[in-house]
Amino acid sequence: MDINKIIGRVQNILLTPKTEWPVIANEPATVADLYKNYIAIVAAIPVIAGFIKGSLIGYGGWGFTARTPIGSGIVAAVIGYALSLGVVYLISLIVDALAPNFGGQKNPVQALKVTAYAWTASWIAGIGALVPWLGWLITLAGFAYAIYLMFIGLPETMKCPPEKSGGYTAVSIIIGIVLSWIVAIVVAGIAGTGAMMSGALNHSSFGDSSVTIDKDSALGKLDAWSKKVESAGKQMEAAQKSGDAEAQGKAMGAMMGAALGGGDAVEALAPDQLKPFVPETLGGLKRSSFSAERSGAMGLQVSTAEATYSDDAGKSLHLEVTDTGSAKGLMGIASWAAVQNDRETDHGYEKTYKQDGRLVHEEWNNQDKHGEFSIVLGNRFTVKVSGNADSIDQLKAALGSLNLAGLEALKSSGVKNG
Repeated sequence: MDINKIIGRVQNILLTPKTEWPVIANEPATVADLYKNYIAIVAAIPVIAGFIKGSLIGYGGWGFTARTPIGSGIVAAVIGYALSLGVVYLISLIVDALAPNFGGQKNPVQALKVTAYAWTASWIAGIGALVPWLGWLITLAGFAYAIYLMFIGLPETMKCPPEKSGGYTAVSIIIGIVLSWIVAIVVAGIAGTGAMMSGALNHSSFGDSSVTIDKDSALGKLDAWSKKVESAGKQMEAAQKSGDAEAQGKAMGAMMGAALGGGDAVEALAPDQLKPFVPETLGGLKRSSFSAERSGAMGLQVSTAEATYSDDAGKSLHLEVTDTGSAKGLMGIASWAAVQNDRETDHGYEKTYKQDGRLVHEEWNNQDKHGEFSIVLGNRFTVKVSGNADSIDQLKAALGSLNLAGLEALKSSGVKNG
């Protein structure tokens, strides 16, 4: 096992996939080699992140934190890891079996290659489990990019005509989603926690094939994004060859900014710019605490302003205003994909949908009259109001009273087009 080789492959398949797929297709390999030298390592990333989040950090909000017991968390992680390795192989068998139906050539090793290396994006995005609230967007972005990687990888590995890659990808991914849901249900049952998986099918043009797409569509935007990321990746390679540590650091920041920012470098708003969107009162309650900060690393920045509103009767609301800054590209993917979710339980509901062009998420628990209502503005800012209320409508009204239009108008602030 060569860790440096694994890191290099991850970087290349994510940043320069159109040049990496031919290399992958021509590499000699066996099923055992692929598992031992790549799959078993990279597939462990989301498992480890999920264990850390569920058993060590915990899930919570509104003053409480729930953690999966360490023992149950370990058992769930081990079983989930084993099942995920099996799912990769099952999907590869499906990809191999479908090849003749889409003009391709059956080859079990090549089928495992395209499945595993395409799924790299989703595995790496599994780190998003550690990010509060926005984690699901990171997971979604990874899933969408994995679909794109498979779309451009099938013609190279399975030798199918590029114009048939879209249908080939769709059928393979749909079956993969079903298998992944089964794994999630099994693991959730062991850990005693729920799991949700949302995704969207996106694909792009391949080389100089006859496939054409609308540049304003989700496919076109994803393709444009991938080209900017690929360009940033080439700059990174040039900086590495130069041996200049400072140039390498700048190139790494540019590359990460391109990957997460949708191809653009973004400077998040300063804390004092977010403060005007956190009023003194909210929903008839006075502000009792306030904090705002901008943090960043490697050229990436995110800003957050939070406030708690309460009264002497024990009522309380919490407001979070976040400028995703360098990660605005992830918001764009969620918006382009028109992701939606609708789930009901005996105690309440949770749903995600688009309203007036904005992505909206709401949750409500009828038992304790607790909920949250959040919205994404300009594919960049998130605003969330949570707390106790008589109904979800009160939380919606509280959020609606904020200067949402003013915040959304700042969506291009600090953006340096790539």
